[in-house]
Amino acid sequence: MTSLRSIPSLLTVTLLVSGCAIHPLGPLDKAPKHQAEKLTGYAPFAWGISTSSLQYENKAEMPGDHNYYIRDWDLLIQQGKAPVVGNALYTWSDFDKDVAALKKIGVTHYRFSIEWARVEPQPGRYNEKAVRGYVRMCRKLKEAGIEPVVTLWHFTFPAWLTDAKDSSKTNWLNPIAREHWNLYVSKMVKATAPYATYYAPENEPNGQVLTAYIIGLWPPCHTFDFKGYKAATIASADMFRDAAARIKEVKPSAKVLSVEALPWWTHAPLDPGGLLYNTVMHSNFDHLDRIYDVCDIIGFNYYYSQMAGPISFLSEGAKHGPNFTMMGWRIDPKGLGKQIRYVGKRYGKPMMITENGIATKSEQKRLSYLREHISQIRETMNEGYDVKGYFVWSLADNYEWHYGYVPKFGLSTMDPKTKDRILKPSAYYYRKVISASNREQKVMPDPR
Repeated sequence: MTSLRSIPSLLTVTLLVSGCAIHPLGPLDKAPKHQAEKLTGYAPFAWGISTSSLQYENKAEMPGDHNYYIRDWDLLIQQGKAPVVGNALYTWSDFDKDVAALKKIGVTHYRFSIEWARVEPQPGRYNEKAVRGYVRMCRKLKEAGIEPVVTLWHFTFPAWLTDAKDSSKTNWLNPIAREHWNLYVSKMVKATAPYATYYAPENEPNGQVLTAYIIGLWPPCHTFDFKGYKAATIASADMFRDAAARIKEVKPSAKVLSVEALPWWTHAPLDPGGLLYNTVMHSNFDHLDRIYDVCDIIGFNYYYSQMAGPISFLSEGAKHGPNFTMMGWRIDPKGLGKQIRYVGKRYGKPMMITENGIATKSEQKRLSYLREHISQIRETMNEGYDVKGYFVWSLADNYEWHYGYVPKFGLSTMDPKTKDRILKPSAYYYRKVISASNREQKVMPDPR
């Protein structure tokens, strides 16, 4: 789940005041760039759920253990800048609970992430037990009839990529990051390749670099560092391309997919010449423009729409009511349809919605949210846009970064005693949609 979504409209202000506003759009920003790929018939559709390692896994290793690891997010917690994560949902120790819930819901695909720090707790030293643990996850999913979708990085870095003396050399920009990343990717793809076909090298790098170098909430917690922002965008794109090459080298039949944060941006009344709109659009697509050609599938996460203008920023604290989530995000199903059309025309490749969901305590609201967004996918597919899959965020209520455990995104909740996942009405609704898809032999049944 993205850091960008924590304060979305700040993007328009920070990029504008920096002098880095982009206008007119660059050569890669002129959509539509390609003809949308047309469907040649109904093919198997990926009905999935997405999660991440930090938000679900317990650590298991104790301080002093040879394989004990520390992430950059752990350092943030130690500094009092983020809520304590604790044992999350105990997924590392008891993955069977997740598999049981996934089977009940009937998903065909499950996207989860590998924790780089767990696998490589110190530079060049690998925890082979952790490697086997992730292989076991893939195997158990396959045995349950569920296709693993392996994300190799979901926001967090090993703490040894943090340079305490020079934060400009942290994470993406650490001089040893790229070398160790490539070795880590090769190792994990070789290990999981017997069971996995789908690989996402990075989760929402466009949102992460924004929050790390402009907004200042994520390590290295820089604010208005536009030089660092640009450098990290380029570095993350280079490392994505490296990963894609290694994935194909190990398993030529593998499918490489992007996972980008792509809210739908709209024009604001007070935006002369579309300056703000063009700025946020460039920022949104800068990373994807650099890596789309090595992707088999363009995956993106969609949660909300946002106006690219000062009015949106000034009203940030007043976003409550039926049209907003409990986190103040605007509910706009049609924005998903618009983004599918835009991305389909821009890149001309198959697409997946790799995250979509709502933070709410109301199951009625969640049911409506899912129904309306799935309807938009159905509509765009009927128009000929090649959408290959849809993933709900998320399996269970979980740790949501700076928000802690307050937001409720899950299709289930965890029983604190048994650790079982207790399915909510929305999980049964999703099961009904998936079942109808399988029964009717259509990728997209009417979700009503």
